[in-house]
Amino acid sequence: MAVKIRLTRLGSKRNPFYRIVAADARAPRDGRIIEQIGTYDPVTKDASQTVKIDEELALKWLANGAKPTDTVHNILSKEGILKKFDDQRQSK
Repeated sequence: MAVKIRLTRLGSKRNPFYRIVAADARAPRDGRIIEQIGTYDPVTKDASQTVKIDEELALKWLANGAKPTDTVHNILSKEGILKKFDDQRQSK
């Protein structure tokens, strides 16, 4: 089973809110998920409230081979999680 770390859309029309989740790659965008990793709110002005990610869960799924989508890759990169993941891989 191929696992992707991706966004699922919540919120109302013109007011998006996303959950960052680990899901089977074959499942639909808002379909069944395996585990919720965090949230992303692109509408808020305050950058500290925009993204909330459980770093341990994100690192666990990346270590297990989950591939982030392009948008989630950018979010994880800005949060510094991908750098920590690369450092962990190189130290082994």
